[in-house]
Amino acid sequence: MRVTRSTVDLSGYPDLVVIYLGMRVRKPRGMLRLLGVGPKLYRSHQDQPDGLLLHEDVVWSLFPPHWGARQYWRDLDSLERWTRSAPHRDWWQKFLRDSGGTGFWHEAYFLRGGIDAVYDDMTTPTGLARFAPVNASRGRMFSTRGRVHGEPPAYPPVVTENDYYPDDSVR
Repeated sequence: MRVTRSTVDLSGYPDLVVIYLGMRVRKPRGMLRLLGVGPKLYRSHQDQPDGLLLHEDVVWSLFPPHWGARQYWRDLDSLERWTRSAPHRDWWQKFLRDSGGTGFWHEAYFLRGGIDAVYDDMTTPTGLARFAPVNASRGRMFSTRGRVHGEPPAYPPVVTENDYYPDDSVR
């Protein structure tokens, strides 16, 4: 008997963004950060933010603990808008001040073309960073929209590059 094959018609989603993300424990205290991501942030996808089509939890590994998600977004605008709002914005600001013994990463794939990747405190290469050169996330490479489209963000960043690197005058 033949295998049943099917495919999807994505014509109704011309600006689709698929994003993979993960948080890996790097130090023992990172387990607290991983478990304490917070009910508000974890449940935020259940609140059906505008533009989120689907959220799926993923366990990348148990040892070391490395958990994450795969999400499908209608477009980059809705994804950016959501990341700039609470509770995501508040969690991200806190994480960028102190990763709490974890590493965080995301990779995004755009139906119209382009791939984005960013890795924060990831001491062990993951995904694209396992085979492609890794560069500093500076200048136009500081934001997803800059990395993918060479444009400034449509919404103000959660943390500006100048605030993130306050003592650095050289790029």
